[in-house]
Amino acid sequence: MKTLYPDSKRSYLDVLGAFRALPAGIWALGFVSMFMDISSELIHSLLPVFMSTVLGASMTTIGIIEGVGEASAAIIKIFSGAISDYFGKRKLLAVLGYGLAAVTKPIFPLASTINWVFAARFVDRLGKGIRGAPRDALVAEIAPCELRGAAYGLRQSLDSVGAFIGPLIAVAFMAWLENDIRTVLWIAVVPAFIAVALLIFGVREPEREKVSSETRNSLTLNDAKRLPLRYWLIVLLGAIFSMARFSEAFLVLRAQDVGLALGYIPFVLIVMNVVYTATAYPAGAAADRISQRMLLIIGLAMLVAADFLLAIAGSPLTAFIGAAFWGLHMGLTQGLFTKLVADTAPAELRGTAFGIFNLVGGCALLFASVVAGALWSAFGASATFLTGGAFAALALLGMLAYRRKPQAL
Repeated sequence: MKTLYPDSKRSYLDVLGAFRALPAGIWALGFVSMFMDISSELIHSLLPVFMSTVLGASMTTIGIIEGVGEASAAIIKIFSGAISDYFGKRKLLAVLGYGLAAVTKPIFPLASTINWVFAARFVDRLGKGIRGAPRDALVAEIAPCELRGAAYGLRQSLDSVGAFIGPLIAVAFMAWLENDIRTVLWIAVVPAFIAVALLIFGVREPEREKVSSETRNSLTLNDAKRLPLRYWLIVLLGAIFSMARFSEAFLVLRAQDVGLALGYIPFVLIVMNVVYTATAYPAGAAADRISQRMLLIIGLAMLVAADFLLAIAGSPLTAFIGAAFWGLHMGLTQGLFTKLVADTAPAELRGTAFGIFNLVGGCALLFASVVAGALWSAFGASATFLTGGAFAALALLGMLAYRRKPQAL
């Protein structure tokens, strides 16, 4: 049986052994994600309420802003991934993306109209788009092949740690500053710049073999034809998952809708991300050794449960339980999808592969978020979550009916 260390009796199935064996660069990238998510989620835990109460935005407008932001990130990812393949430089683009996101953070507390928020959200997501595919490709190049699931799970888990620390800071400062949202939003600037500094000084990009001009990625759509069929099936599956959920801004708005006090609204994201954090690494490590299809099926079942609970919620407690199931779904599936993309794409096209995957998923999320906002405005919150749950249930039935060779998923 394979072992993590040649002279060790620990099995390859030993998750704690995989945890210790991950390179320092993977940990550094995880902490970069953590600090940026502290900044981003501090803002995002308050931004939907800020838009709806302070700036007077409708639910449809919020859905459009959230959807366009995520779709913009997805569109940029395909170009940044391809460029990182062409030049063989992952870290440079990652630094650019994280830096762009950092410099937009002060715009949110300064915003006086919804147009300011739209512009800041758009540019912030552009930064996310620039960094996403090169960073994910960099993880694949730093981590040993047999530990990729654990590496993506760890990065996602640390990312989620930031995602619940950010809202926790928001709650604390909202209480201290007596619900002064603008002042609290300023606090998000600091961890964003810490993330950029850590990436610059704490991550070293591995040397890559020089690629001849004949075999180098030519930055054309023809390169996509070199991606295998199994990869395209993963892209399709990822889009279906994205269609079955929408922006997490609607979780925040649902918490407010069921009567949670303004200063405590970020708790809904704290609950979601605590569960996300607790499950992301174990699920990623498990993906290296058990049925990946079964993990996806369980993840979809958790999303169905989350949507149902959020649809019937009449109190903050039910909304919190629904958010917990939402986080469980994310923990089980998000790291797994990045592993599946890395495993099915050729090394020289890995950035392009992540870019295409995120583009398709982002466009699906845009559609889902716009529809969610329109349904909320027209029929109420319950209709939004029931529709999401119905789509997730259809996807779940499709996964259960799908049969393929065991190695496929």
